[in-house]
Amino acid sequence: MGVMNDLTLLAEQHLTLAHGADHGRSAHLFLHDGPLRQSVIALVAGAELEEHNAPPAASLHVLRGRVRLHASDGDTDLAAGQVMSVPQGRHAVTALDDAVVVLTTVTANQEPVVVYDTRRGTGTA
Repeated sequence: MGVMNDLTLLAEQHLTLAHGADHGRSAHLFLHDGPLRQSVIALVAGAELEEHNAPPAASLHVLRGRVRLHASDGDTDLAAGQVMSVPQGRHAVTALDDAVVVLTTVTANQEPVVVYDTRRGTGTA
């Protein structure tokens, strides 16, 4: 059985750490299972996760406050309780208020399954 994490406690701890940090943020990877990663990220109002590339799959769940997700197809504001998939490509996140989010990522794609159609004798992926 895995380790139990208290997200409320992690959110409080990392928001306190973010307030003391020069860059206004604090993060902690609390779950690492194969390609699956979950991190709590605390940002003080106005702090930003600078533009970066998206992993193969990711979601952002706001636990506290509000954030703005900046992407090539436009900005999306998210408030506490909301969750959305992170768009592929470059993106950034800005805290509109003191905020805490859970970032869930899948860091690698599984190998494609090859299906053979025995009626035709060819393989497709």
